[in-house]
Amino acid sequence: MRLLVTVVLVFLIGCVSCIREEVGEHIQYIQPGDALPEFMVEMNDGTILDRDSLRGKVSVLVFFHTSCSDCQRELPVVQQLYEVYAGNPRVRIACISREEPEKEILAYWKSNALTLPYSAQSDRKVYSLFSEEGVPLVYVSDTACNVRYLFTDNPIASFEDLYQAVSSLSGD
Repeated sequence: MRLLVTVVLVFLIGCVSCIREEVGEHIQYIQPGDALPEFMVEMNDGTILDRDSLRGKVSVLVFFHTSCSDCQRELPVVQQLYEVYAGNPRVRIACISREEPEKEILAYWKSNALTLPYSAQSDRKVYSLFSEEGVPLVYVSDTACNVRYLFTDNPIASFEDLYQAVSSLSGD
């Protein structure tokens, strides 16, 4: 019994030591009003997406991980938005993974009939330019690459939220 208590105690201490934020510390996000940071990713179709390629377009950037339950609920909503704006050259929608390889994303996309453009990132290099932690994160930016809307996991964005944000900036 004493051994069991010791093992549980060591486990709990180990769990607490994995928490990186101090009490009262805030998670840092790029906020509405901030410019999109300089970034560059290769999309699943081989094209390059960077801040300069978004200039002149309303953009929706979605950071996700397919094992995240909130992301699993958000991605179909973003898919619905993508279907509305797919033919609109003034709107760009792109999903960027947080530390998830291509193989896993492709399997998830196929099993969930998603056609959203995505960029598989095996690390947090691009993600860390936008936030320290948390997915899904949805950034809606204006044609000057200034973030105008930020949607997090609390609560996740509805189709109406995203559609209103994009249409208010695109004039559609």
